[in-house]
Amino acid sequence: MKYPKEYLEEIKLRLKVSQVVAKHVKLKKRGKEFVGLSPFTNEKTPSFTVNDEKGFYHCFSSAEHGNIFNFLMKTKNYKFGEAVKFLASEAGMPPYRFTKQDEDKDKRWKIYKTILEKYINFCHQELNSEKYSEVIEYLNKRKMTKKEINFFKIGYASQKVDFFQELKKEFQEKEIISSGIYYFDEKRKKYVDRFRNRIIFPVKSLNDSFLAIGARTISKTAFAKYINSPETEFYKKGNNLYNISSAKEHREKKEEVFLVEGYMDVLNLYKFGIKNVVANLGTALTENQIELLWRFFKNPIICLDGDVSGKKAAVRAAERLFPLIKADFNIYFLSLPDNLDPDSYINQKGKESFLKLAESKIEIQNFLWDSYYQDVNKNDPHSLTLFEKKIRSLCKNIKDKTLAKYFLDSFISKINQLTPNLGYKKNNFFKFKKMANPLQQTKDVFKKRNQFEELELKEFSILFLAMNNLDIFRKNIELISELNFLNDDKNEFKKQLINYLLSENYFSKKILDIEDFDIKFKNIINLINTNAPIKIISKKKNEEEIIFIFHEIVDEIKKIELQKRIEQLENKVSLNLDENLYSELLLLRNQLKGG
Repeated sequence: MKYPKEYLEEIKLRLKVSQVVAKHVKLKKRGKEFVGLSPFTNEKTPSFTVNDEKGFYHCFSSAEHGNIFNFLMKTKNYKFGEAVKFLASEAGMPPYRFTKQDEDKDKRWKIYKTILEKYINFCHQELNSEKYSEVIEYLNKRKMTKKEINFFKIGYASQKVDFFQELKKEFQEKEIISSGIYYFDEKRKKYVDRFRNRIIFPVKSLNDSFLAIGARTISKTAFAKYINSPETEFYKKGNNLYNISSAKEHREKKEEVFLVEGYMDVLNLYKFGIKNVVANLGTALTENQIELLWRFFKNPIICLDGDVSGKKAAVRAAERLFPLIKADFNIYFLSLPDNLDPDSYINQKGKESFLKLAESKIEIQNFLWDSYYQDVNKNDPHSLTLFEKKIRSLCKNIKDKTLAKYFLDSFISKINQLTPNLGYKKNNFFKFKKMANPLQQTKDVFKKRNQFEELELKEFSILFLAMNNLDIFRKNIELISELNFLNDDKNEFKKQLINYLLSENYFSKKILDIEDFDIKFKNIINLINTNAPIKIISKKKNEEEIIFIFHEIVDEIKKIELQKRIEQLENKVSLNLDENLYSELLLLRNQLKGG
């Protein structure tokens, strides 16, 4: 029995090769690729590469080459079916069981996409026939060229042609209706084209199959300017994005993508060579849509219209998305000049001006700060109190609780800096019920730490705290001595650091001096100083706060190690349902939940 091609492609689209491989091989970013030591040979110099864009790994030392399925079959001795089941679960997809229901659904999908394809091709041919001068005139006015019309398969659904009868020659009525193109008009007792007298914009799935349709009227009397396909068995608006199938092929070093509001915005940016652009499909931006973007781009830029409603929509989107923010992913907002949308802006001012404007993009936390703070009277404690409560509520809703603390500290610090005349620090106006463990996110930190695993960054932070608070850790030397790090280099440096703390020669020093160490340790000291996320928030902390931060990081390290152990056991249990292993797995899962 064969798995449907679309099912396998969906798994590959949802999971990056590096995402699968990194659970078994330590990878480091190098240009567009990742490199690591070969899992197939015993080597000291990395010759194993992973290319997410091309969807494969290659080992130069063993000549092994393949995709995510091949990798698990080669490294874990999985059979193909076992690899598919495991990766489908990782991708959040239901298992394909080869039941009659699965086979029937697969048949329905093939019929569904074939009907859409035939209809879209017909409408595209109708538009290219140039029979409809008013439609051509409208597209010319919107600066559309043949190139965009053909690439995006834009078409026109004329009321004069009844394509329903053509489809009936090949498909059953209920199959045609399930496509969402037609509906039954009770008054006229006939099936009517939902998109009649409209320009159509085909919506594609991740694997480039036609999935739905958006349509725009050119009439000023139509009941709605834009309409979209209804939700169907295979199409959910909140799970898809216009042009995602094409945009994902245009990932660049910055890993940015522009999220715009309309089809015309996408088409015109694409026309000017900006191909990393998508649009939401007539809905408020959803969690599934931002997660979809994050699969391919770390830095989405939300670029909504510059009018009042566009600005309000941007704030609502930011409030909705802020709880989803992650340590390794970001969301930016780009404000356009008044009453301009991306389509009109780029046509008036050109590509270079648009890209220059894009440099002024604002991180989501700063965008929300600016939006809220403009309504605050900073000389009024009541106004500031309401503002602080709003900020705290935002941070409380962030799913990553560590990140929530960091953002809260950053926000409160900004309030204190902007209101020195009220003397908050002296009067303790802002009292914390619980000490915040902060980290101010910066662009540089995001860039540099991408090459390191989360566990390694935590270890950098532990060592950074000790290096920069020598007096505190001299009195608490056991905190450092009890730790074991990820690799030998850090463990060896830890021993040297302990000797440094205990040496009488350095008792007068409060901060580590790199010149006191052998040259072989200077590289790791520089790595710690450059990449430790904690460095930005550990300044001006007292002993109690430093020890508190230290214990929090240690607890986070233990959770990461526990999660890795759980993953290892899950792999073993999937191959051998041993009762003892399963009991251990349940125990560890309960430990993780208990925190």
